[in-house]
Formats: sequence, C-alpha cells, structure tokens
Amino acid sequence: MVLHLDLPRGGYDIYLERGALGRAKELLRLDRKVLVVTDSGVPASYAQCVAEQCKESVIVTVPTGEGSKSFATFEMLSRTLLEKGFTRSDCVVAVGGGVVGDLSGFAAASYMRGIDFYNIPTTVLSQVDSSIGGKVAINLDSVKNIIGAFYQPKAVLIDPEVLKTLPRRQIANGLCEALKMSLTSDRELFSIFEGGRAEAEIDTVIERSLRIKKAVVEEDEKETGLRRILNFGHTLGHGIEGAQELSGLYHGECVALGMIPMCSTSVRERLLPVLASLGLPTRIEGDLERMLDVASHDKKCDGGAISVVYVNEVGSFEIQKKPVEDWKNEIRKALGGGVSL
Repeated sequence: MVLHLDLPRGGYDIYLERGALGRAKELLRLDRKVLVVTDSGVPASYAQCVAEQCKESVIVTVPTGEGSKSFATFEMLSRTLLEKGFTRSDCVVAVGGGVVGDLSGFAAASYMRGIDFYNIPTTVLSQVDSSIGGKVAINLDSVKNIIGAFYQPKAVLIDPEVLKTLPRRQIANGLCEALKMSLTSDRELFSIFEGGRAEAEIDTVIERSLRIKKAVVEEDEKETGLRRILNFGHTLGHGIEGAQELSGLYHGECVALGMIPMCSTSVRERLLPVLASLGLPTRIEGDLERMLDVASHDKKCDGGAISVVYVNEVGSFEIQKKPVEDWKNEIRKALGGGVSL
C-alpha cells in the first residue's frame, strides 16, 4: 500500500508493506552515499539490510534511549557527515524508532542547510505516528524536542514485519499513540482497542493511524491549528517524561497518563480498562509538581497560556487555551493530590 502525503512544497510517499525493508533500494533513492543511523536497541541486521542496498554507506549506531537526542550526539552525526565527505546530493536514512528518526532528521535538516532524509521506522510508535509529519528535534536538559525544525522526509518505508522483534512493553508503548488518535478522531479505531484486537489487527491500526495523521499534517503542516490534536495527552506526558529520574517510563506510557485527566468522566471510564488491558500505566507515581513544572516549559505554552486538547466524546476533540496555572490546578484536582488516578 502506498499513501501519499500532499504538501504545498511537495509531498512524499509512505510505503506500508510487509517485507518492504528488503526492497528499500526499489522504493528509496539509495544510489548515492548514505548515512544509515540506527541505535543499539534495534537489531543490527535491519541497518545492515539497508546498507547493503546502497551504492555507498556508512552505518552509525547511537545508544538506545532518549539520551541520544542530545547536542553531543547531533554533533557526532554532523562531524561524521563532514568527515566522510557527504555532499548535498547524498542522504541520511533513519532505521529505528522515534529517537533515531528525530535525531537523524534534525541532522539531515541542518547539514549543508538540508540534505535528503528517509525514515524507516522500526517501532510501533514511530510507524503509527512520529515517522511522518516532518517534526525533527533534539532535547535540551529535561525539555523534549525544544531544539528542532519542520523537515519532511523524502519518503517513509514502513514494514510491520520488523515489529516481531519488539518486547510487548514496546508494542504497548507505541499502540498508545494510535489509541490517542482514535480518541480524538476515529471511533472505529477505538472500537478495535476496546475489543482487545489492536495487536491482532496491527496492520489495520497502523494504516488508520497514518491516514489520520496524514490528513492532519496536510491541513496544518506546522502546527498552527488542527495539528495540535496530535498533542492530546502530550503536555502532561512530556512533563512526566522530562522528570525521568522520577518516572522511568517510556514516551507512550507517559502519554497514556497524560490523556487521562484530559478526558470527560464517561470517556475516562472507557479509556482506563483499555490502558490496563495493554499493560499501560493508569497511575502516576512521583513528584507531580516537578512534572507540572517541566510541562510548563512545553512548546505549547505561550505568554503564560497553554493550548490543551480535551476529549469529551470518543472520536471528537476540543482545543482550549487557558492560563498555565488554571491548567495545573485542573491536573491537581483530577489527580486527587498528585500521586494517583
């Protein structure tokens, strides 16, 4: 299946196909020098499979985890591109999850003011969400994605076969992003989750999620309006994630917690059993005030106000802008003192 993401400055194809990794040279333009970026948590055979299909390749493996989205790793990739003689006609290919895609895309966007970038996501989270849309970034201190750009890939190659090597916790971590989109935009997709069929119907979950995000990005590429719905659960979620020393949770797990206070009571009653069935957390533990403080530095904060997404009915949403302190008080109230839901 090929989905085309259409944008004013040119779109790109999203290839969703089992076995596509082995056809990368047919689907992507790899007849040049290619920097293949992966991480230590991804089977080395995936990056090697891509490298073998390139005219000339350099593989760089970064440590797994959010810590690699740093200035130090960004500098290392930039120096590698320079020292290996990469030019504007060459490209970068990310083979990994959201961290690798964000980091590699930002390096490609910055080197020589932009060289071609392809994304080959290998996690559920990146296949359903982060691999398309053009958001590339690194972190600064505890603030996620605060240094970055909008830089679209030339193409995205999604092969669900690579998901078979993932542990169940990582699968659930990624499914949370699809669950997020179902709550704001797709009742039928939510019914797949509610019926306990998400893992069995993973190809359908990926496709429906991609169609939602594709439509949103086509209407609002740079997040001035509609694209904010993709941030549902992320404001508090990023606060939890930024306080890693207190939470130790994956991105999707933090988003799961961040969604709960942003739902109506009736939606929350349906959401909590779904989260539990996936093995996602339904209880915050740690210093809520620290998490709220990190969240208040989020990119969605502007002049003491914050834009947040609420879901009052499954399949619909409401974007509200309110003072940060009012939002914090809502979270404190919803969490009953700050430690549990």
